[in-house]
Amino acid sequence: MHQFPSVIASLGDRVSTPAPIVLIDVVEENINRMQAFAQTHGKQLRPHVKTHKSLEIGRLQLSAGACGLTAGTLSEAEIFAGAGCDSILLAYPVWPAGSKGERLQRLVQRTDLSVGIESREAVDALADAMGTLRSRLGVVVEVDCGARRSGVRPDAAGALAAYARSRGLHARGVFTYPGHGGTVGAREDAARDQAAALREAVDALTENGIEAEVVSAGSTPTAEFSIDPVISEIRPGEYVFNDYDNFRLGDCATQDVGLFLASTVVSDQGHEHVILDAGTKALAREGNPDRGYGQVPSYGGYLAKLNEYHGFLRLPPGGARPRVGERIAVVPHHVCPVVNSFDELLVTDSAGSLLDRWRVDAQGQLS
Repeated sequence: MHQFPSVIASLGDRVSTPAPIVLIDVVEENINRMQAFAQTHGKQLRPHVKTHKSLEIGRLQLSAGACGLTAGTLSEAEIFAGAGCDSILLAYPVWPAGSKGERLQRLVQRTDLSVGIESREAVDALADAMGTLRSRLGVVVEVDCGARRSGVRPDAAGALAAYARSRGLHARGVFTYPGHGGTVGAREDAARDQAAALREAVDALTENGIEAEVVSAGSTPTAEFSIDPVISEIRPGEYVFNDYDNFRLGDCATQDVGLFLASTVVSDQGHEHVILDAGTKALAREGNPDRGYGQVPSYGGYLAKLNEYHGFLRLPPGGARPRVGERIAVVPHHVCPVVNSFDELLVTDSAGSLLDRWRVDAQGQLS
């Protein structure tokens, strides 16, 4: 993050703010480091595209050795399959309502697709929607390892996988999301919970006569601890850019943050804050008033409040004060919704050379 002010200065007036700035040299290093980690520990890497939503970045991940990609929505899966990705896990309990049944039928004819399941009702709906193509749809049982979001109990995974198999679907294995590892000091314990849940789930599949081809673990905060032998693949997403929360959790160093938001000071009326042109439309409402909604390391301040188009940059007492019109680098707390707020990424490097503009190809694709 120490290089962000110099990058902002080098870009100058070539950038209209607010805008997401990608340091491609940092991103490539992040991609290569995670790929090397996975290979060292005998895991496949299946990055989650929800963070970048970019075909260009997905291609970088696949070229580095990723076995495929993870999507969060059917539309994300369609976009990346359309660009040639031949293996996609839709890590979500899909309900094939509306046009989704026909879309799933088309998609399994273009790529090797697996989707998440966690209920018999969803299994029935998927089997009915796929018709004669049901054997081509892979299903992976989601188990809850402590995040208390979605997912069955680990000991129930085998019965659900067996039921999916009885309905003609291809039961491939299990996956989980250790979301309770997203607080300071919780990452390693969450990873232990993840491994224990996956081992129990795999045993449950074995008891039902099903070999787990896929044993999939997530997230960026727990990735470095996801080395249990039962795990076959990891699904981090945020690692490609990292953000302030990853830094705060101890998951990355300052030099590993590869995206920031370029913003401009648009008002200074002498308050304890100045106003930036980055509000909730650019940053989403990630964070809280105590720790802020975005960090501004060059001034030691943080965004203490957001309106739709206004960011309140609270400054330390007696510290330096930016002038109106000055460009400011804001480090997001959570990078994923920031990327989804824009239709392109401005690609530069740590020297501030504007190299390209990449579309956020799956921006806003929620269904």
